[in-house]
Amino acid sequence: MASTSEQRAAREAKLDELHDKLTGAVEQLVSGDDWRNALAFAARFRSRSFNNTLLIWVQHQAGFEAGRVPEPFPTLVAGYKQWQGLGRQVMKGQPGYMIFAPVTGRFATATPSDAGSWRRLGPREKPSPGEVVRSRMVGARPAYVWDVFQTDGAPLPATPTPVLLEGEAPAGLWDGLGAQIRAAGFEVISVADEIAIMGANGMTDYEARTVSVRENMSAAAQLKTLAHELAHVLMHDPDDADVRQHRGIREVEAESVALMIGAAHGMDTDEYTIPYVSTWAARADDKEPAQIVQATGERVRKTAMAILDQLDTTQLGDGTPPGLERDTPTAKPPRATARQAEPERPHAAPVLAGRGL
Repeated sequence: MASTSEQRAAREAKLDELHDKLTGAVEQLVSGDDWRNALAFAARFRSRSFNNTLLIWVQHQAGFEAGRVPEPFPTLVAGYKQWQGLGRQVMKGQPGYMIFAPVTGRFATATPSDAGSWRRLGPREKPSPGEVVRSRMVGARPAYVWDVFQTDGAPLPATPTPVLLEGEAPAGLWDGLGAQIRAAGFEVISVADEIAIMGANGMTDYEARTVSVRENMSAAAQLKTLAHELAHVLMHDPDDADVRQHRGIREVEAESVALMIGAAHGMDTDEYTIPYVSTWAARADDKEPAQIVQATGERVRKTAMAILDQLDTTQLGDGTPPGLERDTPTAKPPRATARQAEPERPHAAPVLAGRGL
């Protein structure tokens, strides 16, 4: 039986391997097309962190190249025991895709408004009378998921798949996005052409509290622009000091959120315009480009998720097999080990509101 120090060393090695895989995946995002493809992929696994999405992507690609899976992109992923709970079994010889899973701790305080008053409870420690208890992420551990291609067993229910004609907009999406813009205190205005809004497709005016979209585009293009401007409304308040410091990423974030919303509804993502990653990922002096890429991806994912969760439109699945709750913790593989570790750290990369691409 392995000693505690040997087990700890093995866990450390797994986490080091995970970080190396993630670094390699981020470094592959070189061009605007690379970023667009990564975000379109992430839209189909949007319930998972951006980092974990990249890890699933690169490990599945490696499996496809090795002939272990029949398709280049995964469709549904879950943990070992989760698949068993759905009547399916991981096939012999199919390695799992290693990802980061959160390690949480319980914290208690009698004065929740005082950030410095929270104390961590021990494994069996009970809070004192009158204390409030909350769980927080304190680290990360390696965990494993498998794609449905790596399992066999009971068939799964079909998931909705929106089908759109060229230039067509998903039913109800314009109204749903417009309602969120109005809920934020902005008015949606349709203008005749780009001349009215300085040559842009759309414009967010924080002073006038308006979002303008030009009408002389296809329904799909107008919808894309509305989603882009909603991202500006939610993310890029010019009164936010951090936004002003990172304004070079403004359009990347807004266009990326629009891309994820469109991709979640089955829209073609080829028309989304993203500049080269190297041009915007190097614009924050206090962070490395890889940090900016990871932080921007996670910030985009969370904003898109918040928007999508408020819509009643027909959307593609988020990579969770039918029958599982979206936020079900990832199951450990057989004999999996865990440790407290430094968690993923998605740093915000906010920027200013502006005109649509």
